[in-house]
Amino acid sequence: MKVSYKFDITRGRPVLSMRQKVDRLEKSMYDMPQAECPVRHYFAPGLYAREITIPKGVTLVGAIHKHENLAILSKGKLELVTDAGTVTIQAPWIGTVKPGTKNAALALEEAVWTNFLPNPDNETDTDRLTEVFTHSKASELLGGKDNPQLIAQRAREQLENEL
Repeated sequence: MKVSYKFDITRGRPVLSMRQKVDRLEKSMYDMPQAECPVRHYFAPGLYAREITIPKGVTLVGAIHKHENLAILSKGKLELVTDAGTVTIQAPWIGTVKPGTKNAALALEEAVWTNFLPNPDNETDTDRLTEVFTHSKASELLGGKDNPQLIAQRAREQLENEL
């Protein structure tokens, strides 16, 4: 009889899935200042594109998408952590983002990443589009007032000012 356990004997702790590792990474980033990553939005009939510029050296964790969509790395080089593992991609690169996945990336060079999403109603409210296409609210994402990393940063700053 073959018995297997999802337990790493060499370290004495459970083996984490890539998703669990990305979640842990995201939580550890709450203690770091948030980087400036400009986001731009583009519209064409029936199409919405969201583009982000990621400065070299910045690590970020993406939102969980509800629908499969096309992604293009048009500039730079990223180390991309996906459910399937870690890969290095370099522009020009085209791939798909699967629904339900949560990815992380480290910019090895300044990078420009764009997601292309269907927009049959020609919606232009980017906050609404965030809720249509991801399991997040715009206010929770990069730069948003409810972003956990910014909330932690404001709390640290307030604590430092009180000392």
